[in-house]
Formats: sequence, C-alpha cells, structure tokens
Amino acid sequence: MFLSGFFGNFIVQRFMLFLLTVWVAATVIFVLPRLTGQDPVKEKLLLEAQRGGSVQAGMNEMAQEYSARLGLDLPIYEQYINYMSDLARLDFGYSIAYFPRKVNEIIADSIIWSMGLMTVTLTLAFVLGTGAGALLGWSRSPGWLSYAFMPLLTLSAIPQYMLGLVLMFIFAIMLNLLPFFGAYSPGNLPEWSVSFILDMLKHAILPALAILFSAVGFWAIGMRGMMINTQGEDFMVQADAKGLNGARIFVRYAIRNALLPQVTGLAISFGTLLTGAVLVEVLFQYPGLGNTLFYAIRVSDFFQITGIVMTIIISLAMATMVVDLVYPLIDPRVKYTQN
Repeated sequence: MFLSGFFGNFIVQRFMLFLLTVWVAATVIFVLPRLTGQDPVKEKLLLEAQRGGSVQAGMNEMAQEYSARLGLDLPIYEQYINYMSDLARLDFGYSIAYFPRKVNEIIADSIIWSMGLMTVTLTLAFVLGTGAGALLGWSRSPGWLSYAFMPLLTLSAIPQYMLGLVLMFIFAIMLNLLPFFGAYSPGNLPEWSVSFILDMLKHAILPALAILFSAVGFWAIGMRGMMINTQGEDFMVQADAKGLNGARIFVRYAIRNALLPQVTGLAISFGTLLTGAVLVEVLFQYPGLGNTLFYAIRVSDFFQITGIVMTIIISLAMATMVVDLVYPLIDPRVKYTQN
C-alpha cells in the first residue's frame, strides 16, 4: 500500500509532531498574556471612558458582567480546558475589544488584506530575486551584473519598516504621489468596481514596495550561493564536457538543481503569509493581520491575540509538514529511511 512502510510511519510521526507543536504553542500563548497581570476587561472599559463613553459609573459591575460572559471569572484550569476545547474546533471565542464580535470574524476580515499584499510581493520577490541570484552566481555572467544588482543586495539588509519610512517620506510627503494610510480612501466603500480596485492598488504600492525591496535581496543571495555550489557538481562538469550549449547548461542543469532549496523556502514562506509584515502594516495602517495583532496587544485582548497567533502557528506548522512530505517527490536525491 502507498502509506505502508517508512513513508507511512513518517507521515504519522510528522502529524504527531504537528499536533505537539500546536499544543505547546497554544499552552504558551494561553499562559503568557495572563502573566502580565492586566485585566483586559477593565482596559477595554477605561479605553471607552477615555473616548467619551459613559462607563465610569459602575465600572466594577460592568467588568464583572463582561468577565462572566467571557469566562474570565472561572478558575484558571477551567479556562484552560474551555480554551483547548474551543481551539480543537477552531473557535477562538469573542473579542474583548470588539465585543460581541467573534475573533474568527475579525481574523477573516484581516486575512484577506494580508494575503493579498503578501502573495503578490512574495511571488514577485521570489521570481526577481531567484533570477538575479542565478545570474550573479553563474560564472559566465558578465562582470557588470554584480554592480547592477548590488543595490538589491544592500536593500535586503535594511529592515522593512525603515524602507517603508523612506518610501513614505519620498513618495507620499515630498512628492505627494501616493497615499500612505489605510487600504483605500476614507469614505470609499469596498465594492467590485474599477475605481475602488485602482484606489486599493494605489494604497498598496508603498507597503508592497517596502516588503519587496527587502525580500528580493534575500532570495538573490540564497540562489547565488546555490548556483555557485551547483557548478562544482559532477553532472555540471559532464554537461560542459559534452559540449552542450551554455544557455542549456544554465537553464536545464544549473538553475533546475539550484532551484530546489529555493522552492522549499518559498513553500515555508507561503506558510508565513498570514503574518504579513507587522511593522509595515502598522506603519501604513494597513488593515492586515499584523496590524490587527498589534492593536490586540495594545488593548490586552487575550482572545484576539490567541486567535491570531494560533492561526499563524497552525499555518506555518502545516506548511512545514507539507514541505517535509512532498520534498522527496521534488528532489529524488532525498529518500525516506528508517533513520
């Protein structure tokens, strides 16, 4: 059978490791916010009072009522049991800051923006960076390419939020060409229209460029190293000895074999799509999952923090597990063994 032998055992082991990773992460995330000693319900009520809400009178009674509805008045072990039970059903409960909205609804609203932004930027960064790295690592490339691609490699060492600040200052403040706040113009309602889509794309340019410029160099450096290593392999020497065309050796032999680790990295990177780029989203007030997580931490929204972080961890753990399972299908040199 297909799942028999070492491969079947490997699947079981990886799935058990996946469950263990999720359980440990869930336990840590449950404990850490509660170690801060903050009362998220009172934080919410105080924030509403600062905004002009009439909650000062009877705040303790309101806090007790909210805590009872959210289950925060239960003993810690009962909270943990309820928490793990809900997590098994992927139910993250109610948001404290946005009560009575469910955390799942907030995550669903934010994921769309993060995935849209990160899918495009990650794909472009991978294609451009891998292509640049392949040319930089190819021994027969002209020398001027090293100087042409040097800015890309330099930008990879600069944090994304720093690039975002520079881009914001140049294109939004000095030149006033692009917006630097939100995902679309104030007063504009999301709809499937050409005008809204263009407005949305215009708002996404600066955060996308900040992420793209930082990521291209990362992929280029990785591909360059793999190309240099690949050119010393026996099959490359043999292909050259056969007198094959240089372009064919470059594409069919060098890139094809050097690309495998890059593909693995890309698969894992897609597992981190949901994280977005937290500081970039905060800087541009982009309504993605990273910005939502930042606000949840500010207001000590335990349930929202837990839901977002667990969504990220589960997606990353699943991506890693899938890569482990399919990598031998991509690279025949990798085999499942008993060890």
